[in-house]
Amino acid sequence: MTFRRAAALVLAALLATSATAGTAYAYPSPAGTAYQHPAGPQLEKLDRGLVATTTSEGVFLSWRLLGKEATSRTDHGLAGTDFAVYRDGKRLATVTDSTNYLDKTGTPTARYRVVSLVNGREQDRSDYATPWSGGYRDLPLRKPADGVTPAGEAYTYSANDMSVGDVDGDGQYEYVVLWNPSNGKDVSQIGYTGNVYIDTYKADGRLLHRLDLGVNIRAGAHYTQFLVYDFDGDGRSELMLKTAPGTKTTRYAKSGQVRSERYITMPAEDRRAGYSNQDDYLVSKTGYYNHLVTMFEQWHDQPEVKSGQWPATLEAAFGIPKRYEYPLNRTDAAALVDYFMDVYAPSRSTRNQLRTFEGFILKGPEYLTVFDGLTGKELETTHYEPGRTDDGLRWGDYAMARIEPGNRMDRFLAGVAYLDGSSPSAVFARGYYTRTTIATYGWNGRKITKRWAIDSGWTPMTNPFNDGPHGRDGTDPQYGSITTQGFHSLSAADVDGDGKQEVVYGSATIDDDGSVLYSSKDVLPPGSADPGATARLGHGDAMHVTDIDPQRPGQEIFTVHEGGTYAPYGNALRDAATGQVIYGEYSGRDTGRGMVGDILPEEPGLETWAMGLRAADGDVLGTAQPGTNMSIRWAADMTTQIVDGALTVTPTIKDWRRGTLLTATGTLTNNHTKGNPSLVADILGDWREELLVRTADSSAIRIYLSTEVTDRKLYTLMHDPQYRVEVARQNTAYNQPSYTSFYLGSDLDWTKVPLVR
Repeated sequence: MTFRRAAALVLAALLATSATAGTAYAYPSPAGTAYQHPAGPQLEKLDRGLVATTTSEGVFLSWRLLGKEATSRTDHGLAGTDFAVYRDGKRLATVTDSTNYLDKTGTPTARYRVVSLVNGREQDRSDYATPWSGGYRDLPLRKPADGVTPAGEAYTYSANDMSVGDVDGDGQYEYVVLWNPSNGKDVSQIGYTGNVYIDTYKADGRLLHRLDLGVNIRAGAHYTQFLVYDFDGDGRSELMLKTAPGTKTTRYAKSGQVRSERYITMPAEDRRAGYSNQDDYLVSKTGYYNHLVTMFEQWHDQPEVKSGQWPATLEAAFGIPKRYEYPLNRTDAAALVDYFMDVYAPSRSTRNQLRTFEGFILKGPEYLTVFDGLTGKELETTHYEPGRTDDGLRWGDYAMARIEPGNRMDRFLAGVAYLDGSSPSAVFARGYYTRTTIATYGWNGRKITKRWAIDSGWTPMTNPFNDGPHGRDGTDPQYGSITTQGFHSLSAADVDGDGKQEVVYGSATIDDDGSVLYSSKDVLPPGSADPGATARLGHGDAMHVTDIDPQRPGQEIFTVHEGGTYAPYGNALRDAATGQVIYGEYSGRDTGRGMVGDILPEEPGLETWAMGLRAADGDVLGTAQPGTNMSIRWAADMTTQIVDGALTVTPTIKDWRRGTLLTATGTLTNNHTKGNPSLVADILGDWREELLVRTADSSAIRIYLSTEVTDRKLYTLMHDPQYRVEVARQNTAYNQPSYTSFYLGSDLDWTKVPLVR
């Protein structure tokens, strides 16, 4: 062990708060007794989740142990409730050490049931299950019709990201599927996109309702983050997301016919102002040109111009002699727009082809809407906060060499967090490169209630057309330090052990009360842009929050960073409670991908990889490493596997030692080179995760089940509050795996597994 590693362990031990104080679980105390917090997180009431499938060895059965049923720990699992397995009405076996069973003489037509046993006596009975064929089943989908953009470009639809929730309160999950058009784009890419649709299906494939987000929501990974969760505790999940004028719900009858169609109800002040659900705010090439002319005409009225922060004239901003009198008339403003589009912008970068700029939404109302998960009925619509303010000028979208209007201002994130330790809050965010804003909301069944909102303020610029706005503090004295720290996802975790979840916003963490817990920085090393200077860890694409090193107290955060020579690290592991870096590697470049998992069971803890493979304590294990698209807990021994395959490559599940465990023939992953499945989550059966991927023609979602018999007994991961909120946010932007609040690996110490009360 290195001196740095030993010092980090000592520091962490001094800084860490008690693992039991205020927690919603029962943890073993040093004396061997358990502390129980009086009020725990509100979690779903799930059924047994029994699933069966044929295999080459017989019929494999898998079912849930519910959180409340685990009352004690053994050397290799949890104890409390045992199970009797019935086939065709006859008791087949008693299972005490797991929640799966292999019926070697089972047939494809057999009917199975599982009955819980408490002190040897039968309790509740599961629903009957008949076997799937070959380890998977298809959830049929209703694909939206193709379309054509205003520019005459045809597009089609593919099933994309997913979430799950019990929308009708029967203890079984329904499936929420986002449909992405083939012309969906990154925020920085020019062009029109088709509408985004979100469907909700029963497990048998019945379509309950479809949300059409309308023309005023652009399609792409950074725009639509949707939350499926039971926010009000009534036993049924709601759907909460960003909407706009034109968002519409279509409800379907059991026959499949349209039952009703209804637009969202716009706030009264917007209706009085003349806004309507027929509005179209898509910007055409001509519309963008005219937008710039108007913006230039009003240059003298910009607050930053009046205060002297920005140049008084556009000529000064562009670095040319003054030509016109201010305020500009429309003719002179147009002349300056011509210069800006044809000379100034291309001189900054050949990619700045602003004459072709179209397909963006730069104005118009933005809303936050809660929908009933079962019916799709709009429950309430309010304004999305904060609004965009402008077309990205103050966000820094014109300041860099590559001019990207509408880019930094339209980076959205969403998640769920138990901020009070009991009830879930929705977390919605806008921005992470420059200005950074986060707002949290509750839903009590009647009203959206704002809990807290934070705003870094604008990052100061001396010239919005030529400056470097990243890495600077915002103007807000309390939250200015969180700029440029956000990632393409977020997490919620109780990092300080007080029983309440914090919002891990990339390289910064926001405490449960909305204060800044920390915003991580470190010293730039030799070879960097400014050796010896202190800099933010900064933005990155991948983040993983869990107990990575069980030999240290508390959780850790593993991140990759794209700041290049301006970032202290290309990847880093830091203490989740303090933000202090435990180990890291400088890269000097954009380190785009990284992952954690237990791929080497002989090594303690989870391994990390981005620029090579490391043990949990930072020891270098080699340069070869697994893929980084998505991880999955698929194996019987609690090791980690990797989902591989992007673009048109057939998805596989690979084990670092054993090779390919599953080839998902006839399916595809999503989101271009990101290659993520529609969902990876423990939605059925035992504690292992299911793989949900779209069929190649998007006619169905294919659900794969691990059929390795395991003797490890753990409650469903969905009854760990951190894992459950991670699943809810998995669809956000660059999809990240879901992690538990406790260490989960092949060397799991079962005495450290929290018992759910």
